[in-house]
Amino acid sequence: MCAGIALSLTELPVEWHGRADVQRRIHQRGGEAEARFLYRDPDPLLPVLHDRQLRLVPWGNRRGRARGLPKTGWTWKETIQRQGWAGLETHPVIIPANAGCERGIWFALRQGIEGLLVFDPMNQPYVYMVVESASHYYRTMTRSPRMPALIGERI
Repeated sequence: MCAGIALSLTELPVEWHGRADVQRRIHQRGGEAEARFLYRDPDPLLPVLHDRQLRLVPWGNRRGRARGLPKTGWTWKETIQRQGWAGLETHPVIIPANAGCERGIWFALRQGIEGLLVFDPMNQPYVYMVVESASHYYRTMTRSPRMPALIGERI
C-alpha cells in the first residue's frame, strides 16, 4: 500500500506554508522543502484535488470519528468498481504527490495517486487512498501485496 506521501512545498498554496498543520510536516530532501503526509500522524491528512481546488482532508477514519465509514485509510479499486461505497456521497480525486512511502521505502511519483473523497452522514469529507494488487517490482521493493493506484504510470 502506501503509508505516506511527499509533495514539494512549491506545489502547495503559499498561504498554506504558515499553517501549523503544514509547518510540522515540512522536511528537506535533496535541498528541496517538501511536506510529508503520513498515515501514522496523530492527525493524518492528505492533499486532494477536488473540483480543481487543492484542499487538505482527513486521511481515512482510523480513529472511528466518522460513523458509517471504514476504520482504515485505503480502499481497493475493485471495491469502488463493484459499487462498494453505494449509499455514500463519493467523488474520485487526485492525491498529488512527488513521492510515496511504504515500510520506510520512498519512491518517486510523477502524477499522483487516485483517491476517493467520501462524505460521512454529517457531510464531513474524508479521503481514502485507492489501492490495487502490487506489481512484481513494487512487491519486491516494499514487501507489500498492495500498491497505490497511480495516475498515468505503473511501477
